[in-house]
Amino acid sequence: MASRLLGLVREQVIAYLFGATGYVSVFRVAATIIQQLYDLLVGGMVSAALVPVFSDFAERRDELWRVASVVINILALALAVAVLILEIFAPQLVWILGSGYDPALQDVAVEMIRLILPAVFFLGLSGIVTSLLYSLKRFAFPAFTTAAYNAGIIIVAFAFSPVFGITSLIVGIIIGSATQVVLQLPGLRDMHYRFAIDFSHPALRRILKSYAPVVAGLGISIVSVAIDRNLASHTGEQSLAWMVNATTLTQFPLGLVSTAISFAILPTLSQQSSVASQQVTVNSEQPPVSSLQSQATEHESRITYHESPVTNNEFQNTLAFGIKLVLLLILPATVGLLVLAHPIIALLFEHGAFTPADTLATANALQYYMIGLPFAAIDQPLVFAFYARKNTLLPNIVQFIAVGIYLVFAFALVQPWGMIGLVFANSMMLTGHALLMLWLTHTRLGGLGRSEMVATTIKIIVASTVMGAIVFLIEGMLNSILLKVVVSAIVGGSIYIILLWLLHVREAERVWEMIRVRMRHA
Repeated sequence: MASRLLGLVREQVIAYLFGATGYVSVFRVAATIIQQLYDLLVGGMVSAALVPVFSDFAERRDELWRVASVVINILALALAVAVLILEIFAPQLVWILGSGYDPALQDVAVEMIRLILPAVFFLGLSGIVTSLLYSLKRFAFPAFTTAAYNAGIIIVAFAFSPVFGITSLIVGIIIGSATQVVLQLPGLRDMHYRFAIDFSHPALRRILKSYAPVVAGLGISIVSVAIDRNLASHTGEQSLAWMVNATTLTQFPLGLVSTAISFAILPTLSQQSSVASQQVTVNSEQPPVSSLQSQATEHESRITYHESPVTNNEFQNTLAFGIKLVLLLILPATVGLLVLAHPIIALLFEHGAFTPADTLATANALQYYMIGLPFAAIDQPLVFAFYARKNTLLPNIVQFIAVGIYLVFAFALVQPWGMIGLVFANSMMLTGHALLMLWLTHTRLGGLGRSEMVATTIKIIVASTVMGAIVFLIEGMLNSILLKVVVSAIVGGSIYIILLWLLHVREAERVWEMIRVRMRHA
């Protein structure tokens, strides 16, 4: 919550100090590069390979520390080399991502990229440490890394913008990313670090094997982001600034709900999957001693394999509960942002250099982003379920297909719709990806068990829709922007909770019981 709130404050500070100008757009281009490079080298590896593999060593600490040391050393070296290479090719990166900007803005973008690239090194180290702590189920320190990152940007921007202008944001990013590493180190106070590089370690091979499909998927994703940024640069120099402001509000509930829940269930899913695999292996490898016993053993093996879904049911139940919890929280947020898009944007951003015209354009983009938000929310735990099964290939094949969906809509709609065409294409990509992952979950992972998923989803949709209709009426009766947001949120939230109770949504009751237990033991 702290990280998401500070992320929102960060965007408010940027809007207040610098508005939604071309300079902000090229700053977004520079920020995109470090984010994509981090995702390619470390970010995608955290959930796909590092957490599942580290989790397998969680009970053998000496071996875990050895594996972690090797991974840290090798990836740190790779990050340093990548930063040096991109420093040289910064002008080419600007042309790829922003050829539509005028030459003066492109020159500013080159300078920004060269200044901001060292942040990738610190972000990468932070991601590795985060995955190690997740595998040990130590969630407290990683939970505050993004908050520290955002706080660094906010403080530096306010303190140094009169001197450095928009470059103060880059200084803040570097300080914030370095703070992420330092903040997490106390969580590894019992680690025995070794300065060792061992390319032959079996765990490293497992990580690379699991990550290879992810690299391919991320490569395709990076291409789509590059095309998106380039197309945005041709729809107006302010378009990207508007799109990122709208994306911030989309990412707020997504990170607070979907990402948090997905990372919380990933270690458990990994361990449940590992136990199921071990049971199948042990029971299927019993040596037969006679022909009759051979047949009996074979029959037993089949029974065990099909009943290993007793353990597999635990996996399915964990995944199903995670998805229902995501839907419980993300659907009302989606409806609320859709109905209150304009007053929320005005309340949060329309200050200082951010104009009413910026508010209108950003709110319009936000409403189109809401089409894909629920699908993006359920997509992440589904992808993590495959990662927990050590299957990183299928989700990235789906990513390839989803990028194809984006490109079809983007090139078809960018001419008639401009910026909104790109936003709609993004929503279609997220929707397509989630639907394909649901189908694969059903066909490859055995579905979601007996979880009453459809009935629960319908109840949540009904409650969210009724809430949205009432919020729409309340918003229309109020004149103050502050009252539109605050009163609508309070009344809408209260109505939603009452409707969940009336509809007997068991997940809501379970969450409330978990909260009561926590408070009782606090």
